[in-house]
Amino acid sequence: MTEPSHPPRRRGGLLRLVRALLVLVAAGALGAVAAAWWGHAWWRAPGPLASSHTMIVPPGATVMAIGAQLAAAGLVPDRRLFALGVRLTRRDGQLRAGEYEIAAQASPASVAALLRSGLTVAHRLTIPEGLRTAEVLALVRAVPALAGDLLPERAPGEGRLLPETWHFSRGDARAALVARMAQAMDAALAAQWAARAPYLPLASPGEALVLASIVEKETAVQAERPRVAAVFLNRLLKGMRLQSDPTVVYALERDGATVDRPMTRADTAVPSPWNTYASDGLPPGPIANPGRASLAAVLHPAETDDLYFVSDGSGGHTFATTLDEHNRNVARYRRWQREQAGDGSAR
Repeated sequence: MTEPSHPPRRRGGLLRLVRALLVLVAAGALGAVAAAWWGHAWWRAPGPLASSHTMIVPPGATVMAIGAQLAAAGLVPDRRLFALGVRLTRRDGQLRAGEYEIAAQASPASVAALLRSGLTVAHRLTIPEGLRTAEVLALVRAVPALAGDLLPERAPGEGRLLPETWHFSRGDARAALVARMAQAMDAALAAQWAARAPYLPLASPGEALVLASIVEKETAVQAERPRVAAVFLNRLLKGMRLQSDPTVVYALERDGATVDRPMTRADTAVPSPWNTYASDGLPPGPIANPGRASLAAVLHPAETDDLYFVSDGSGGHTFATTLDEHNRNVARYRRWQREQAGDGSAR
């Protein structure tokens, strides 16, 4: 019996292979067309959200859980479709935890892109100049969006935190934010010290920080801070005591007193290294957290021979180079005080 030849089998197998390849190519083309149509028709179409919405994606949340959260908030029409879209575009990155602000009518594609970007909502905390460290830490503790505790034994020293507007994300650690404030103060002080004016009677950046804290508490008028700083620097050069009222208040409150009254002559005689009426030179440390302007004022003071200043009754100060001139300015301020008190009683 004659054996059948093999070429027909080869041709039959080749035809089947060609047909299978054609089916695969056709299916791939149809899949690409369907994916393109689906992406254009739903994935990138405006979403149902009528107004902006803030949402929090918890750490470790699955794509399906995030889709369910979005659907429940009305951000996407269906959690399964959103999850499918994320999986089809997984080459664009993973969804990240955090707090996000979703814009009105955001498409599922734009929502996914936002969650992949990690551009979370930026919170702000403004620390005013002149607060003490305990007051700054109290503000940080009161922010509900921050996490974690502040351990008292790790609290920065007085004057070591830079007052600014600080940005953070929900869930950031309180301790980390305080550490940023301390690092910023170190950097600001180092930069100002490196560029300081010559011949200042200050031996170290620490002394500059102490004097800046006094200047910060003496005046809220930024334009006159270099002149206030010059008065104290001139007094240090001449060996005069600083005689700064805020240092007296700080000394009294360190001893547990509450100073909510006008300062008296007896207060200025209280023995304390912090009381610059009773002690020579600078206090042992800062009395508050100074801002950048006060640091700059101390290390770049005004060129003046002033040795005294007193309040002018309008928030600023009147300066003098001699004690006689200063006494006249003080008498003028006392008269203004009496006139104000008389006007108040008349009303």
